[in-house]
Amino acid sequence: MQSYQDRLRALLDAVVGIGTDLDLHSVLDRIVRAACWLSDARYGALGVVGGDQRLVEFVPEGFTDEDIERIGHWPEGHGLLGLLIEDPRPLRLAQIHDHPQSYGFPPGHPEMSTFLGVPIRVRDQVFGNLYLTEKEGGSEFTEGDERIVIALAAAAGVAIDNARLYEVSERRLRWLEASSEITQLLLGLVDRSQALSLVAQRARELSGGAVSAVVIQSEQGHLVVEVVDGPRSEAYEGQQLASDTGVLGTVIRERRTVAVDDLAKLVQENAEPISLPDLTNLGSALFVPFRYEASADGVLVIAAQRDDPPLGRREDIELIETFADQAALALERARSQEDQAMLALLEDRERIARDLHDLVIQRLFATGLQLQSVQRMAKPEISKRISAAVDDLDTTIRDIRATIFELQHQPRLSSLRADARGLVKKYAEALGFEPHVDIEGPVDTSVPIAIRPHVLAVIREAISNAARHARASNVSVTIAVGDTEIVVQVADDGRGIPSSAHLSGLANLRERATELGGTLELLPNEPTGTVLDWSVPLSDHSAG
Repeated sequence: MQSYQDRLRALLDAVVGIGTDLDLHSVLDRIVRAACWLSDARYGALGVVGGDQRLVEFVPEGFTDEDIERIGHWPEGHGLLGLLIEDPRPLRLAQIHDHPQSYGFPPGHPEMSTFLGVPIRVRDQVFGNLYLTEKEGGSEFTEGDERIVIALAAAAGVAIDNARLYEVSERRLRWLEASSEITQLLLGLVDRSQALSLVAQRARELSGGAVSAVVIQSEQGHLVVEVVDGPRSEAYEGQQLASDTGVLGTVIRERRTVAVDDLAKLVQENAEPISLPDLTNLGSALFVPFRYEASADGVLVIAAQRDDPPLGRREDIELIETFADQAALALERARSQEDQAMLALLEDRERIARDLHDLVIQRLFATGLQLQSVQRMAKPEISKRISAAVDDLDTTIRDIRATIFELQHQPRLSSLRADARGLVKKYAEALGFEPHVDIEGPVDTSVPIAIRPHVLAVIREAISNAARHARASNVSVTIAVGDTEIVVQVADDGRGIPSSAHLSGLANLRERATELGGTLELLPNEPTGTVLDWSVPLSDHSAG
């Protein structure tokens, strides 16, 4: 047993010891050890109380590794521990099991009899409780023990407050450094992909989260998961989500941060459509808007593992919101630079298209007319060669006109011309050769969006049939846009469609044409093969 003077001296030493440490977890360890030593307790613990009046952290002292393994999980705040949370006043018991609130000890828990509980307050708010049991020698905890531990708890509250303030200032410094890193991007050319990746990475690292994602609202209005930072993140990028549903929609509309306690449960209940790595093990999450001027066109999502400390502390949310606002400025600058670059590109394309039309095509046309004028005076053999050259010039003029249409197309918008060429190219391996593609007219400006998927479906089905049944050595695809209709022709030089072939695909194409007020015809090709002719009117459809 220690003398009263020794205990006072020990209390002062303990107060000085916990007051010189600024790491919160280390401070909590020091407090528990000091409380056990000052009260001669064999076992001790400090339980940190969370916002839901449950223990969110438990710092034990005196337990062996075997004890911890037998106990399993630490208490959550029931029984006597819960009583101290509900009624935060010192509690001293000669026999724990005699108290009506004494229950909930798991199998394998060490035997305990005497008990002393003292709350720890930080700025008049209960931070947690000190729990001490099994006074050495089998005696009860005394009033002197209680006073010593109360004094220690008072000093502990100040030390915890200092450690928390230091921790907040360090977090604030790290967030400011990350914001400064984003600011540096604003000083030069901003690479949008690099900026988004940096935002997601820094947000996850500094928040302590397991996964982060940057969700941006596209020009078409839907949300796109642009970047995911976490395990196996690439597989989750590129998701397209509705912008008017779930928490994401709320954040975009109301421009405010939303915190959720259990992201996995939210997604499972179909209240949020987003998918993230290791989703079933994710717990608390923050949805923070990218706010620029009066709108929000993106969301920063940060999620923690289910067993990790929850996200959403007020001071952390303020720091993350400041970081997200700075990131929104970087993204807006990147978008502005992209627009300027796009404008310069479009101006250059317009100049090239104008030169091709006004100079190159006119010269080729004039050359063709000159050749045709001398064709009548030439010998038959030479006349035939001149005619072939004129045909080549006509083909070249059509190709140049197609190039002009492509140059005048805005790259950010969907291009039926490019989609059709890309689709045809995919079938080169199956056919053994690449089909010829001829596109005539303003395909990207005159064909309504409602018709475009049908055009691609026709090309896909026709080329697929040629690859499976026709045994063709040549396939050509022609898309011609006139004033009132679009015509798609797919011709091959194969053996035709055998009578035993399954024609459900062609029936679907005929049904598509009928729905759009058009027609589908299968015609013989000369000398062999088949021509699929699909045509629909351009009117009565909403243009894109």
